Amino acid sequence: MVVPKDGFDVCAEVPDKYQAFIDARDGYSYYYPSDWRDFDFRGHDSAFKDRILSLQNVRLSFIPTEKKDIHELGEMEEVISNLVKNVYAAPNQTPIIYAMQEKNIDGKNYWTFEYELATPRYSRVAFATISIGNGRQYTLIVGANERRWSRVRDKLKVVADSFKVLDI
Repeated sequence: MVVPKDGFDVCAEVPDKYQAFIDARDGYSYYYPSDWRDFDFRGHDSAFKDRILSLQNVRLSFIPTEKKDIHELGEMEEVISNLVKNVYAAPNQTPIIYAMQEKNIDGKNYWTFEYELATPRYSRVAFATISIGNGRQYTLIVGANERRWSRVRDKLKVVADSFKVLDI
C-alpha cells in the first residue's frame, strides 16, 4: 500500500472482509477482498487476485488525458459499447454489456458497467469503473469466470463501487 496523504483516511469506512488500497501518489483508492493478494499484472498500476482462484481479480490502470471529466469522452452508452467491443474484447470473444450506471462522488463522475466476454469454450464477467481526474483516465476492472459469477458478483460489486479518484 502506498502511504496516504495526511488527513486522508478511507480505512475507517472499509467494509468487513475487505482492505483498502490507497495510492496517494497516483491519486486513487479502492477496496479489495482481504483474502486476496497483490500481484503484477502487466500494464496495470495495481492488482490483487484471489489466493486460489486467480481469475478472480481486480486491476487498475490509467492513461494520460487532457480531458477533465468522463462526459468529454462522449455519451455513456456509446463510450462503454466502444470500450467493451473494441478495447476489452479479443477478436474471438463476443462482448455482452449487461448494465451501466453513472454516479458522482465529491464532484467526480464515474461510470460503472457490467459486461461479459464470451468464447465457445470460456466466458469472463466483470465490472469496470472509469473516471477522469489528475490528468488521467482511470480504469478499474474486477471480474471472475462466468461459472463463479453468480456466487461472487455482489462481493465484486463492492470493489467496483469503492473506486475513488483522489486529488493529487
